[in-house]
Amino acid sequence: MDSITIKDVAKICGVGVSTVSRAINNHPDINEETKNMVLQVIQEHNYIPNNSARNLKRSVSRTIVVLIKGIDNPFFSAMIKIFGEEIQNRRYSFLLHRVDSGENEVDVAMEVIKEKKPKGIIFLGGCFSNSQEKLEQLDIPFVLSTIASTEQMDENRFSSISVDDMAESYKMVSYLCGQGHKRIGILAATPDDESIGKLRLLGYQKALFDHNITPDPRWIFYSDEDIECYTMGNGYRQMQKVMASDQELTALFAVSDSVAIGACKAAFDAGKSVPGDYSIAGFDGLDTAHYYNPTITTIRQPVEDMAVATIKILFDMIRNKAQNQRKVFQGELVIGESTKVVN
Repeated sequence: MDSITIKDVAKICGVGVSTVSRAINNHPDINEETKNMVLQVIQEHNYIPNNSARNLKRSVSRTIVVLIKGIDNPFFSAMIKIFGEEIQNRRYSFLLHRVDSGENEVDVAMEVIKEKKPKGIIFLGGCFSNSQEKLEQLDIPFVLSTIASTEQMDENRFSSISVDDMAESYKMVSYLCGQGHKRIGILAATPDDESIGKLRLLGYQKALFDHNITPDPRWIFYSDEDIECYTMGNGYRQMQKVMASDQELTALFAVSDSVAIGACKAAFDAGKSVPGDYSIAGFDGLDTAHYYNPTITTIRQPVEDMAVATIKILFDMIRNKAQNQRKVFQGELVIGESTKVVN
């Protein structure tokens, strides 16, 4: 059977549901032989009991689960804070669950639904490239927040909140071109990225083409597989590669503000100047980018609006059975001190 229930376990064992519950909870009022038999059947059939079996008395909990991929990305901190406030204001509990880079989000969600029985799920970050059939396994409301995919998916089959990563990256690189830069590199995500990293790379390439600059593959500095992509440490490592190359770049577009800040630090440690030797721009609009010296030229995403909209859409579906919605926000080009005009 695909999914065994406590009633199935009871039927196989020839006992009542209450006896199975006692076995699960190691209740003293159960025969040792019977308990061992029940536990053996549970193990053989991969039955996953609900926490303390308390969910046997209620089908769904007042819980919203946020599945986050890329928990080290500081961009998500503000969103998680707002999620917590908005969810608790609606008298629901809030559960944050980490999804590791090698895990599939939908597979994790299916296990969480079975165990926690939440009212809804928010998928936050990562690469979402699941088939339509796989998405349809999710039988509770869910929203994809700040997730993009380069794969063709029927957008009417799910709700999502995002910016247009390709268009916003195009905006930033066009700005650098307008400042006179003709040799512009990118501190990119990993080569196999199929989500926001790839979209930001495509925006970078299109902007160069449209400004009559032929993109050179040697100007793309990909993230290594063994390090979190959207971090200062990764930006530092990538910038070292830039300075060790012979490309003589004058500007760099980093796929996040954290990467841009790490790149600036690497340049300073090598005796270089920003923006004197390199103009460096980021993406996200983190507070850190504003308070860094030099302040980082960036694309500011409307974090608060995006987080609030995510919760509103999810609860519209939970309470009002609303249809799926897709909302795309515009970013804002924020000009800092990390870029300059060149002749």
